[in-house]
Amino acid sequence: MAEPILTADETEPISARLKRTRNNWNQKVATFFDRLAPEWDARMVIDEAKLNFILDAAGVKKEAVVLDVACGTGVLFPYYLRRSVAQVIGVDISAEMARIAAQKVDDPRVEVICGDIETIPVRRRCDCCVVYNAFPHFEDPLRLVARLVRWLKPGGRLTVAHGMSLEALRRHHTGGAAHVSRAMLSVEELAAVLAPWFTVDTKIADREKYIVSGICSLDK
Repeated sequence: MAEPILTADETEPISARLKRTRNNWNQKVATFFDRLAPEWDARMVIDEAKLNFILDAAGVKKEAVVLDVACGTGVLFPYYLRRSVAQVIGVDISAEMARIAAQKVDDPRVEVICGDIETIPVRRRCDCCVVYNAFPHFEDPLRLVARLVRWLKPGGRLTVAHGMSLEALRRHHTGGAAHVSRAMLSVEELAAVLAPWFTVDTKIADREKYIVSGICSLDK
């Protein structure tokens, strides 16, 4: 199985480190998803055709190095591996989500990091960065995207995607997750957030999915 990578003092428990996250927002998000983690997979409904469409749009292919941001319990890991990627780096701020993700896959290509993607050190420049079903849970979209640029190779691709329509997504995050969610941006608004660093070539918002994807246009 993959083991979580401790990103600070490796002798210190993950739970203790997360208590020191840099703001109350991160603490709330970590606590919320820690609570949901044990039942997460049982509640998950996978539409493989839709998911494969999203991964095609994200440029996930053979020998790619993939950064899975807010990877949760590793739902996407098997789909990356089926595409013969070179490496998957999954990051999640929830210790319970990261623990389950690390236990799920017995493959040396998969690494799981428990931590805040906006502050952990960049381990490797990646070909693809995927933020799937998670973007509203980040406090500041512009700050997040600026950080993700540092993880990507020049010409690497960032993809923000959801397996539901924008309208359904907004309704979903006004329920029990309202206190750990920001209003989801339209595809045009998100494309504008990406524009300083990315050439956005995919904007899809239909009745069943949401995808914004672009190629990094900077040599960082």
